[in-house]
Amino acid sequence: MNLVNTIIVGLKEVWSHKFRSLLTMLGIILGVASLVGMAAIIKGMENGMKEAMIAMGGADKVLLEEEEVPVWQEQLADQAPGRTIIDARALRDSAPLLRLVSPEMAIYGVTLTRADKMTMPSECVGVSPAVLDMNLHTLQYGRFFTDLDEEYANPVCVIGTGIRDELFGEPDKIGREIIPIGQILFINGQPFTIVGMFQHYEGEEEKKQRELEKAAGPEKPQAGPARRKGWGRRGGWAFWRKNMTVYMPLNTAWLRFRAAGDKDGIPDPRLTDIDLKVADLSVLEPALQQARNVMMMTHRGIEDFGFRTQENQLENINQQIRNARLSGGIIAAISLLVGGIGIMNIMLASINERIREIGICKAVGATGPALFTQILVESVVIALVGALMGVVASFGFVKILETVTPTANAPVITSTALIAGVVFSAFVGVVAGLFPAFKAARLNPIQALRYE
Repeated sequence: MNLVNTIIVGLKEVWSHKFRSLLTMLGIILGVASLVGMAAIIKGMENGMKEAMIAMGGADKVLLEEEEVPVWQEQLADQAPGRTIIDARALRDSAPLLRLVSPEMAIYGVTLTRADKMTMPSECVGVSPAVLDMNLHTLQYGRFFTDLDEEYANPVCVIGTGIRDELFGEPDKIGREIIPIGQILFINGQPFTIVGMFQHYEGEEEKKQRELEKAAGPEKPQAGPARRKGWGRRGGWAFWRKNMTVYMPLNTAWLRFRAAGDKDGIPDPRLTDIDLKVADLSVLEPALQQARNVMMMTHRGIEDFGFRTQENQLENINQQIRNARLSGGIIAAISLLVGGIGIMNIMLASINERIREIGICKAVGATGPALFTQILVESVVIALVGALMGVVASFGFVKILETVTPTANAPVITSTALIAGVVFSAFVGVVAGLFPAFKAARLNPIQALRYE
């Protein structure tokens, strides 16, 4: 009996016991669907986290963080200057391996108002022009700050589209936008002129959804959950934060909000952040060493700072993804092994039903290896049919997942997961069919023919 005929016999056996075969394959179907679904969720998480990291500046961005002084310098803690504009200038002038140095001075507890509308930004920050490249911002309308704006501390600002939507109104259904350049908004009661607006930031899934809505026209809205302003389907937090940003000149932030001091009247000249970008990732370590040497000079040897790289974040993301894949793979493997046990059980039952048939086959010349191959192929056929049904079911399963998972983690089906599910199912079919196949091959034809 050749392989093709053996497969046909296996399919006929499955078809002749439809309900029993379906119940047998159910474990494989659920196992494959769970494997593909788990892989899709993890891939969506990976896409979301990496998209967010890129949106916040890319892999070559380094954060200069304020830290507690080390134990051996505790006596100098009250002399630690923190991050200041002096540090930013020194880094810009004395660390040639740094491509960008972006000082930031955040204003906390900010309320934005216009007429009777009010909102709170994700961040209100005094910045230098380097922030555009540092945080990968794109100016769509208007201009950014000039040297005169910085020198005279002009009350001007650049906003994200989320601020525009909250205070001036959202684009209409056919995409016509309100461009608030030249308009006045109040930041904690102080009037500021809007001189620029960034483009709208969104994830790939949100972009596709918006294009579908636009193509459908105002009379045919697309089905599905409503789009939340400023959020992308992946990396949503990062896009929301960029869309709800308000930037002003660094000197404006200092003179108008920080120079007057806190509740005790003490001015605070410290920067909230100093972000760095290296000239090339291949010189990351030498660049950080240069930056450290400069900071040690400006801080008079007090080590109250540290560096956090996006590479570290990327490594953490990869580690989380590896752990999730391992956990999901184990769960899916257990599901498939349970399905394999069901196949072994049904194959043993099938052999008991066909003992006389096996005896007749042996009596007319069928060899043990031929019977072994037939039973093994039948087991693999059941597993593969179940795997194919599981692949089909996985697409519906993932569609359901898309409606219940966070928008930042839209599941993505990968070909690797589909192939892995089918291959592992075939392996389970082989393992599950070995014992029944050995049992059928070793049956004594005389005893088999006498079996009632």
